[in-house]
Order: sequence, then C-alpha cells, then structure tokens
Amino acid sequence: QVQLVESGGGLVQAGGSLRLSCAASGRTFSSYRMGWFRQAPGKEREFVAVVTSGGGSTRYADSVKGRFTISRDNAKNTVYLQMNSLKPEDAAVYYCAEDRRTFGLSLMPSDYSYWGQGTQVTVSS
Repeated sequence: QVQLVESGGGLVQAGGSLRLSCAASGRTFSSYRMGWFRQAPGKEREFVAVVTSGGGSTRYADSVKGRFTISRDNAKNTVYLQMNSLKPEDAAVYYCAEDRRTFGLSLMPSDYSYWGQGTQVTVSS
C-alpha cells in the first residue's frame, strides 16, 4: 500500500512563495508519474502539475505556468511543488497523487490511484 504525506502548506502573503513536499512510502516511487492537484472550498479538485517518473518531463495548468515548478527526488521518494508569486486564487488544499498508468501526463484526478491527505495553502491579499 502506498502512503503519500504532504507538508509545507501554510499562510503566505500574496506575492510570496511556498514549497510543498510529498513523501511517498514504498520502493516503487521512481516508477510512476506524480501529480499535484488542489481543491478550494465549493470547487472541484483541479490539476496543478505532473512530472514523469524520471523527472524529465512536466506539465502544468495554465493558471500556474511560469509560477509553479514541480520536481522530484527519487532517492528521497519525494515530489515537490515550488510555488512562487502566489495569488489569493491559489489558496486551496493541495494534494499529491500517484499515477500508475503506463503512459501519458494526465490532468484527470480519476487517473490517479493514490492520494495524500492534503496540505492547506492560504494566501492573504
């Protein structure tokens, strides 16, 4: 069973930065794509970013492109989300997730098999 544990959320002023981490259990972390999603109150869970198993390719939502960076350290079984120039609309619970399919960089939450418990990001204006 895979366990994903996010950390690094908190309160930040608009324009500030945060780095989220997601630590994964298990020895197969390096085999799968990892994604970040977020969900604000009253809204559906939305895609933020995804990275391939080796870290060589990434994909971002248009709303965060140029501000957020996803990366991973397979030696540490950890995926990161560096968030810069934060805006109030970035406030949400952020989740990491593991995609165990064999192809594609999916934007769909339904394609991801394992999820963390989430970490809250609050951005004050």
